[in-house]
Amino acid sequence: MSEKYTVSVTDGAARAGILRTAHGDVPTPAFMPVGTKATVKTVDPEELRALGTPILLGNTYHLHFRPGEDVIAELGGLHRFMGWAGPILTDSGGFQVFSLRNTIAAVDDDGVTFRSVYDGAAARFTPESVAAIQAALSSDIAMCLDICPPADVPASELAEAVRRTTLWAARQRTAPRAEGQLLFGIAQGASDPELRRRSIAEISELGFDGHALGGLAIGEDRRLMFETTAWAAALFPADRPRYFMGIGDPEGVLEVIERGVDMFDCVLPTRTARTGSALTWEGRLNLRNARFARDPRPLDESCPCPACTRFSRAYLRHLINQEELLGLRLLSLHNLRFLLDLTANARAAIEEGRLAAYKAEALGRLASAA
Repeated sequence: MSEKYTVSVTDGAARAGILRTAHGDVPTPAFMPVGTKATVKTVDPEELRALGTPILLGNTYHLHFRPGEDVIAELGGLHRFMGWAGPILTDSGGFQVFSLRNTIAAVDDDGVTFRSVYDGAAARFTPESVAAIQAALSSDIAMCLDICPPADVPASELAEAVRRTTLWAARQRTAPRAEGQLLFGIAQGASDPELRRRSIAEISELGFDGHALGGLAIGEDRRLMFETTAWAAALFPADRPRYFMGIGDPEGVLEVIERGVDMFDCVLPTRTARTGSALTWEGRLNLRNARFARDPRPLDESCPCPACTRFSRAYLRHLINQEELLGLRLLSLHNLRFLLDLTANARAAIEEGRLAAYKAEALGRLASAA
């Protein structure tokens, strides 16, 4: 039984629980805003707290190259460096390396050699070096280095990714960590039943503090992604948190929660904001559209975020079309609040045994507005 994670109630496959970290408890299901370079773009840490953010994600790859984990460690660790007192999860950097396949020079059982996306300089990640970077960052949760191949790779390449992911996870499992730092293993295998089951079994056997479904939401058929999530999530140990890497659209969030996922992250809310679009119960609103030019209404009458309580759609459209930074900030705050509230409401629905009804109502509202 895990001392770090407790499932308090279930509703079908869905779970509500508490993850205990060195910087506080995280109620799950939990959406993690992405702070790639030690910042959630345009948003102050105190604003994130006011929005109800339970935990942030930081990017090991980018922080390693700029400004460097040695600088961050010298300045007191990632929490102090970025002015965020709550929990932080750091990814391993593996996704960045393997998604930038044209920068990879060599992959072997020891690690991966690649060129930095910043200056083209040669670099190498191994399970031990990635563990050392994350230890220096002093995040609350560190992720294991894994291989995430693109969708539709040959079965032989997928099998090799599974084999090396397990090999690397076993080595990182014994590498030094920061005090109190939790370590999550990542299962690969795409939607291949045999390889995914094998990867989950091997990673689960290593005894991590939590487990992640990697290698999904990378271009495969969406229905197949959800089907895979349903049976794969159930294979992980029930007393450990389950993390779906890289999903953040409202439908996707509700679908994976219903299938037993406890944590998820995505750049979607802030990236969508930077394109001038807002996530609302009317669907995704492109505020560059002329129909909002004289619209006096807030984005959402019921939303308590600064964009909705203080400004009109017309004003937000003006800011976006004039490329004013305030517009990007306000839409980022709103989109984050929308997903954080959606997740918190899903947790409340699980606790009340009515997640299916909540999901149907939420998706019905979004569909009717489309």
